[in-house]
Amino acid sequence: MKALEEVSQDAAAGKPVDWPKSMSDNVAIALIVYTGLNIFLTVDAIKQTGMRSLAMLCLIILVAGIIPACRRFEKRWRDLPEEAAHDRTLSGLYRRDQAMLWLLALGLPFAITLLFKAMA
Repeated sequence: MKALEEVSQDAAAGKPVDWPKSMSDNVAIALIVYTGLNIFLTVDAIKQTGMRSLAMLCLIILVAGIIPACRRFEKRWRDLPEEAAHDRTLSGLYRRDQAMLWLLALGLPFAITLLFKAMA
């Protein structure tokens, strides 16, 4: 969430916004949060169900799914032309992508863990 605060502070101070850097920061932080949450939930699910191999398969699927999704978010903003990379009118699009990124990072581990527990 540090990246979100930096963008808000930059906008308030009138500093130029750097959308690609900000999205890259969000992706990095989201991946760290996602990984920690994923590990915590998977370990808990293994303890509750005793089905270690299925939990590990779910973990692999989650990792294989989140990395390409995060790369798409980052690539969209990284490939902006230089003049668009600092255009404040892109704020709404940025916030939409940021919200979707965090919904994936926070929601996907819970959704897959609930599915795993239901299968067990």
